[in-house]
Amino acid sequence: MKAQILQMSLDHRSGIPIYLQIIEQVRRRVSSGELHPGDQLPTVRQLATELRVNFNTVARAYRMLDEAGLISTQQGRGTYIWERPTEETIKQLKKKNLEELARNYLDETSRLGYSLEDAIAEVKRIHLDGSHTGREIQQGRQEDEK
Repeated sequence: MKAQILQMSLDHRSGIPIYLQIIEQVRRRVSSGELHPGDQLPTVRQLATELRVNFNTVARAYRMLDEAGLISTQQGRGTYIWERPTEETIKQLKKKNLEELARNYLDETSRLGYSLEDAIAEVKRIHLDGSHTGREIQQGRQEDEK
């Protein structure tokens, strides 16, 4: 079986870590039926080369997808879509993604000398201002509650 070519669109300026973008795009393609159980994915090295990103970035994305049960990496055989994600799997991946984003945000704000209170206050301010990002967060929360 030949590995799927994953035409991914990465946004290096979005502030969203590349490995999270890879996870989300694989998850979306499985959910939409574009990728099916048993489909083989490119190797970590192949995808890293194709996307022009660090090998470790793709390895981290694959590891998180594997831990969530969405893919299975078999030493010497390749990486395959394991199953169509259940709602629980999607929730777990989203939760992990949000945790990683929060950790990255807090690490960066701390590195820049801001307190936890400053970071939280800024998130609240942006959300209350009704900025684009705030609306997306609110819409995502409403969809998760359905």
